[in-house]
Amino acid sequence: MTEGEVFHEKQKLELCAIHALNNVLQEQVFTKETADDICKRLAPQCVVNPHRSMLGTGNYDVNVIMAALQSRELSALWWDKRRSVQSLCVGKVHGFILNVPSRVSLGIVSLPLKRRHWLAVRQVNGQYYNLDSKLKSPVSIGSESELRAFLSEQLSHEVAELLLVVQKEVEEDGSWLNFDDLKKK
Repeated sequence: MTEGEVFHEKQKLELCAIHALNNVLQEQVFTKETADDICKRLAPQCVVNPHRSMLGTGNYDVNVIMAALQSRELSALWWDKRRSVQSLCVGKVHGFILNVPSRVSLGIVSLPLKRRHWLAVRQVNGQYYNLDSKLKSPVSIGSESELRAFLSEQLSHEVAELLLVVQKEVEEDGSWLNFDDLKKK
């Protein structure tokens, strides 16, 4: 990857959690094998691992994402959807991982089913990008105000969830949240 390029892994099997992790980190760090190893560490006694698909195709849960980020000295913080994204101190956030409903399709046929899908959002070269692995290429969201609008729209869906990817010290000191905005309410 050359300077200025945006790293973007595309969807394979049910590996969206791995793609979201790598896309938010902007490099290939995690593989199916490393995610499977994390699953084994999380549930060493389980014959059927509760943190991934029984079929071995991926479909990793949030515990795998959190453990993977911890291995990189990062933390994943659940965003409380009752808060406005205006209270988010965006400059302190490394990236965002969303869990959203997604249609299931077989080739060009869309099925009347919805599954959960992980996707990443990250700032690269001053622009925020939607790095959803189901997209053909990264989609520019734009500036911080457009990012807030994008996140608000995504979180308007009842079942959508947002994880903030932050440095450990940002988690510990709470600087990812703009307390001044909270006091005004």
